[in-house]
Amino acid sequence: MPTDKNTYDLAAQEDRCAPRTKLTIPATLRASGGRAFQSVVHDLSISGFSAASINRMHEGQVCWLTLPGLEALQSEVVWWDNCIVGCAFSELLSPIVHDNILQRYSHISAPRKAI
Repeated sequence: MPTDKNTYDLAAQEDRCAPRTKLTIPATLRASGGRAFQSVVHDLSISGFSAASINRMHEGQVCWLTLPGLEALQSEVVWWDNCIVGCAFSELLSPIVHDNILQRYSHISAPRKAI
């Protein structure tokens, strides 16, 4: 478990408590103090996501993910490995918004699972 108090404030502590769905969504990612760049989200849950990152991102760095048709979602980098970044949303994604995204971008019907 994380020991940093700020990490506990995140909606998701990258503990994978929320089911993740693999998909492909074009997106824009911007790290705090940096320029936005095109990305692709590879998996998504109500608590976080992983996406392509052409720029090296560091654990704890604040960033914003913009998905088509949505406002930018604040998140924090949990890990970065070989041009893929894993982030936890600062606030949980609405289940309704999450389900709408899955319906739009997933070819598999993926209802939320009870935890």
